[in-house]
Amino acid sequence: MGEFTLELNEDQKQVRDWLHGFAADVMRPAAAEWDEREETPWPIIQEAAKLGIYSLDFYAQQFFDPTGLGIPMAMEELFWGDAGIALSIVGTGLAAVGVLANGTEEQIGTWVPQMYGDANDVKVAAFCSSEPDAGSDVASMRTRAVYDEATDEWVLNGTKTWATNGGIANVHVVVAVVDAELGSKGHASFIVPPNTPGLSQGQKFQKHGIRASHTAEVVLEDVRVPGSCLLGGKDKLDERLARAREKARSGGERVKNAAMATFEASRPAVGAMAVGTARAAYEVALDYAKTRVQFGRPIIENQGVAFQLADMATQIDAARLLVWRASWMATAGKPFTAAEGSMSKLYASEVAKKVTAQAIQILGGNGYTREYPVERMHRDAAIYTIFEGTSEIQRMVISRALAR
Repeated sequence: MGEFTLELNEDQKQVRDWLHGFAADVMRPAAAEWDEREETPWPIIQEAAKLGIYSLDFYAQQFFDPTGLGIPMAMEELFWGDAGIALSIVGTGLAAVGVLANGTEEQIGTWVPQMYGDANDVKVAAFCSSEPDAGSDVASMRTRAVYDEATDEWVLNGTKTWATNGGIANVHVVVAVVDAELGSKGHASFIVPPNTPGLSQGQKFQKHGIRASHTAEVVLEDVRVPGSCLLGGKDKLDERLARAREKARSGGERVKNAAMATFEASRPAVGAMAVGTARAAYEVALDYAKTRVQFGRPIIENQGVAFQLADMATQIDAARLLVWRASWMATAGKPFTAAEGSMSKLYASEVAKKVTAQAIQILGGNGYTREYPVERMHRDAAIYTIFEGTSEIQRMVISRALAR
């Protein structure tokens, strides 16, 4: 296990520069078009697949980077390019993490490759947890999974919402209730294979930002999946439910929830996405301030503008450090005793919203138009304080950790 460091090694720098080139040369020129179209940018995903960026191998290399910095470094560069297109490229990763975190070796080997497809036939995957009446409140989930012992199948019924790639995915990972009396501890995750009868796309959302990323409802009507599609297997589920029932009777410590484990693992990565968007907006504002002349001098020579840029740069660096610390801790197996994962996601998300708003202010009227990208970046940044746990939820997690 590598020691914590603030310096990328040569291999990481090469990957960073490679991703930066793709973001600058392929993603940025197409960003405005796909934002306007509000469609999944399949040609860009395919180009990423041809280069090896959109692939299981690339994701695994970054995921298993012994320093823990592979994923946050990759997320920052891609989201520096464009948040909507980047989310279309990396959205499959949340479903993959769900399988990697909770699945057996056989399940990982069977289903994760099918989430990506190949360069000639790219696929995407969806992680389906949120519901119309149960977003952050996972204990209120209503989607049910009932085991049919006669056929060794699970029958899923319910509606999921806010699912990235929902309905268009080749593979869906669905979180459902198997024991309602246990609340969030009575949940399990299931693979829904391609073309399974009963799964359909519901409403596709027209969003404020990240509009190149497909977000929709997923409707499950008597969806039957083989017993082998229960992540972790039934024996493991039965053992976990038995422990949860015993803990509930004795008032002992809580049993870990599978969906929440996926979110815990992904929170620093979301923080890195926010850092990428914030950095992109800051760089536009900095370049503009150096070249925009008012009253005979560049506006960066005005203290009011210069101090804003100083604060923006400082906040971005601080956010990155929190993200890197949490990512390293997760890889090193160090527990988030002070909710360091939530800290990184909370701070980076809030910084992205603030920095993109400041960038618009520095550009003035130009920043408010679509001629410059900061208005799109500002719209994109709004999602970071909402998805995968709102800022309020992160503060609740942190405060509970402090109160222990």
